[in-house]
Amino acid sequence: MEAELKKMIIEDLERFVKRKDYYRRVGKAWKRGYLLYGPPGTGKSSLIAAMSNYLNFDIYDLELSAVHSNSELRRVLLSTGNRSILVVEDIDCSLELEDRQAQPTTVNVLKPLRTMQVQPTAYDNKKLSFSKNPCDLFFFVSFVIQVTLSGLLNFLDGLWSSCGDERIIVFTTNHKDRLDPAVLRPGRMDVHIYMSYCTPCGFDSLAANYLGITDHPLIYEIKEIMQNVRVTPADVGEQLLKNEDPEIALKGLLEFLNAKLIEGCESQAS
Repeated sequence: MEAELKKMIIEDLERFVKRKDYYRRVGKAWKRGYLLYGPPGTGKSSLIAAMSNYLNFDIYDLELSAVHSNSELRRVLLSTGNRSILVVEDIDCSLELEDRQAQPTTVNVLKPLRTMQVQPTAYDNKKLSFSKNPCDLFFFVSFVIQVTLSGLLNFLDGLWSSCGDERIIVFTTNHKDRLDPAVLRPGRMDVHIYMSYCTPCGFDSLAANYLGITDHPLIYEIKEIMQNVRVTPADVGEQLLKNEDPEIALKGLLEFLNAKLIEGCESQAS
């Protein structure tokens, strides 16, 4: 991550936790929304963990696809505590969020017959259909997911916000352009953070963290190649993890980057 971006995030977090009286004075819920977007492997989940560690906040990971109705979503959100971060990862994939009035989605889930206890009230609109094959020890649970974008936004704006303090919500996505503008507006997602491919400045931090070095002849060569190839921080970190010896690790990374560069040139030529 670029040093300036890191500084901005830290300053924003510190300003948020110090403004209790300000939020009360202006009549706003004491919450802050962050949208992390960018390609996979660019450190979105790692940034959330870093935010939690820095503030000493609990993390609640909300899996929207496992919530079957707006009423269940309400119960889940109200169970979260103060000084917490509510995370919805890959929000563009969790629901049909482009359409606030999207119709309920039917989902079929295969469950093992021997381990599943059927509870007729567990799901709304449940239908059970057993396999005709007597050797098949599975059955399908069919239920309707009724969580809507408007339901999610209403809870975040209303009850969830008003029933607690010092709450942060983080949405992550690989495709910001797929999100409904209603999700992106200030008051919901106050800060939009683009998580980019690895940059020379970002590599300096990775080299220091993984190898404990700030200077090496190969670093300059790596940073020069990095300006011409798309590689994620996760890819770089994986290469640096292969050896604790800085010389060997950097040579391995250099080979990896050269291979990616050649691959990119070949794909452009074709």
